[in-house]
Amino acid sequence: AHEVDNRRDSESEESEEDNPADRNMVWIFSRRFQLSVPKLASRRRVVQELLSDLLRVSHNIFSDSFFPVLEPVIGVGSACEGWSPHKEEDIVYCMFVPLKPPRGHAFHLEPDSTREMPQTSMRIRVELVCTCTGEQPDQSMLCFLHHSEQELKRNQVASLLHTLCTGPYLDGEKIALWFQTFVISAWPMVPQSRRYSMKVLPSCRSCKMKLMKASGRSLFVETVFSVQQGDSDIFLSSQPPEAHLPPSTTWLESYAVAEAKFFRHVAMQAPPRSCHLKCLRLCARILEGSDLSVYALKTTVMHLLTLIPLSEWQHKYLLMRVDDTMHYLRCCLEEKRLKHFFFDNEDMPQEISLPPAFQGAQPLNLFQHLAQDPAAQTEALKKFDDL
Repeated sequence: AHEVDNRRDSESEESEEDNPADRNMVWIFSRRFQLSVPKLASRRRVVQELLSDLLRVSHNIFSDSFFPVLEPVIGVGSACEGWSPHKEEDIVYCMFVPLKPPRGHAFHLEPDSTREMPQTSMRIRVELVCTCTGEQPDQSMLCFLHHSEQELKRNQVASLLHTLCTGPYLDGEKIALWFQTFVISAWPMVPQSRRYSMKVLPSCRSCKMKLMKASGRSLFVETVFSVQQGDSDIFLSSQPPEAHLPPSTTWLESYAVAEAKFFRHVAMQAPPRSCHLKCLRLCARILEGSDLSVYALKTTVMHLLTLIPLSEWQHKYLLMRVDDTMHYLRCCLEEKRLKHFFFDNEDMPQEISLPPAFQGAQPLNLFQHLAQDPAAQTEALKKFDDL
């Protein structure tokens, strides 16, 4: 459904308004703000196939080791949701790789009391568990708890605690370096190596790749490591969104998977020529130069998609929805309050699974910094009104 939505979106990029004046306005906006974007869905498929092939190789190479088990990738971020605020050459396709504990290990999530916001940051404690008892004892490995250190050193590779952890905690920087090294060595083994040359770009918490075709066209991919919170759509991410890096054993709560799932839900429920992705792209271009983050804009549109019936997001209503988005943002700036979408939201689609603590929790305020700094709010309002 998401790909169909993208295809229809590109086919009607600069058309479809009943009113000639509105049609002309949409055309002007499309040209001025480079509303046309590449076929994100087809490029996303290329990236997902590449990472799936790399993970298959990793399962063969690391099957007898005790590195984290790499689960199937999940596309997140604007490019995988079907829109992007960036020009084609700047788009990065972000993929979460969920990590599961290897045999003989368990992950325990602990609030990180060293951070200012312990509810959004955690550490992942790695614990050794017994493998010599249970319904199906693993005969091919020695139990880390019940065999001597000498036996283990002589007959078995090191546990996860001795490779990618700092102390008892999973270390995001060590995992990133391990995966980057693997990608470089495994590249000749994947089919994509015959069509692309590949370069691993500097990154201390993720794996960033630049794929280059002979034609000169480039494709940027970022692999982010994550650990799922229970059975929910909320994950802990190795890659912090802010410039200031927390300690390498601190993992930050990420809502990216839940957001991608929300946009898939909307794509399936919305009318065939829905303008919600176009509205996002257009508003992102308009807001360039303001102090408003793309995440604040995305949160605003997610709220509006639950407040305004999806039937009212037909292509012919694009300018009205852009106006609604700007008006909603303006009101939030005035009130110095923009509620986080996933906390205590009664309009949340049932398909999205959230941790129980999110229900009834005090919603995070994305404009808290404006509430604490009147001068910053005044400046933000001025820039917004100038735009």
